Amino acid sequence: MAQKLNELALGYAGAVVGAATMLLLGVGSQVGVYTNAAQEMMKWHMFFSLSPFGILTGMIEAAVISFMFLYAFGWLYNKFV
Repeated sequence: MAQKLNELALGYAGAVVGAATMLLLGVGSQVGVYTNAAQEMMKWHMFFSLSPFGILTGMIEAAVISFMFLYAFGWLYNKFV
């Protein structure tokens, strides 16, 4: 019998990973690492830019989007178990 996922914990974990990824990408691009990835991220995300405020808003955006998708995934997974 398959175990059920804790969808809230999965959503929180995704939010933390999403925000940390945006932080590392923003800071890394400031020192010359991952500059192409940061440029692409600015195209894909509305609020992400290379300013400190843009990095913060990108982190919030990534956290919210990651939470929503992973929570929905966990919820849907539990419905099929």
